Amino acid sequence: MINERIEIWKKEEYHYPAAHGFIPVMFSYIHEDEKKHPAMIIAPGGAYREVSPSEAHLPAMEFYGAGYNVFVLEYTINQLDEAPLKMQPLHDISRAIRMIRSCAEEFHIRPDRIAVCGFSAGAHLCGSLCVHNKDVEDPEEAYQNISNRPDAAILSYPVITSGKYAHRDSFVALFGKEPSEQELDYMSLENHVTKDTPPCFLWQTVTDQTVPVENSYLFAQACAQAGVPFAQHVFSEGIHGLSVATEEWLEQNIGQEEGKRYTQEQVQMLAEAIEAGETPFPKEKGEELLVKFGIGRKKPARWTEKQKEGIRKTLKEVQSWTQLAEVWMEKYLKVE
Repeated sequence: MINERIEIWKKEEYHYPAAHGFIPVMFSYIHEDEKKHPAMIIAPGGAYREVSPSEAHLPAMEFYGAGYNVFVLEYTINQLDEAPLKMQPLHDISRAIRMIRSCAEEFHIRPDRIAVCGFSAGAHLCGSLCVHNKDVEDPEEAYQNISNRPDAAILSYPVITSGKYAHRDSFVALFGKEPSEQELDYMSLENHVTKDTPPCFLWQTVTDQTVPVENSYLFAQACAQAGVPFAQHVFSEGIHGLSVATEEWLEQNIGQEEGKRYTQEQVQMLAEAIEAGETPFPKEKGEELLVKFGIGRKKPARWTEKQKEGIRKTLKEVQSWTQLAEVWMEKYLKVE
């Protein structure tokens, strides 16, 4: 397997004001053979405030095992409301797919078989690319004639709507506390599905208390009305953020050990900037972030043993989503 850290922007191209030296990156999982594989870009969730480690390596390995060359994207986030993200994450994922297509020979992928897989806010990001790809221009001339449209998408417990069932914190991270009606409508994805939207696979649980299941229903309904091929699976139980829903995930054996924290670079750079006195935040906030994300520190346990027992009961049903998605993707990406 070829694991490579790939910066997707040149320093002079990237202008998010609260980056603190960070440049968005992809981390690759590429087969060491000469076969041309389909590609998968994974966008972890985190309310546009983190790039969740539990939704990175584990799904990457799942799709790698299914024959994909995989790229996990650490896109721009807004951890502490320093600056609204606006369109920057969408530009990040747009550049990522154009870069992968342009390097199809190097990455041993089929440029006409590139899917995206997002979780929660990462699914909103993937869905945004599905419905708004024509709006996103690239500053680099070499990429301007390369399509940024995915060939298929997997949207896992997705943030979709800015309306009644919105996950409000995601939209605050994007647009600040006083977004315009135009901004909210633009990122309410169910309003922008057209016949040109790529095929989509959606899954969620009925009991998701963080992102209401109605988000998935709204997008599926929009796909049906526009004639977009889609599949939707709604599982009877399960918390938000289940990732691949395996015992490995539950025990947080998520492949982000020290030295491979490729989803946490921006948070670490922010913490270091805070501790160096380069931000308005008190220095204690930097240490707080390092502890919260387990960066060079012992991370607090996510669940008690009793909570884990309750979650464990839901895993067998939900973990079937990966097999369902892989079978569905064969139809649209012709995975061999």
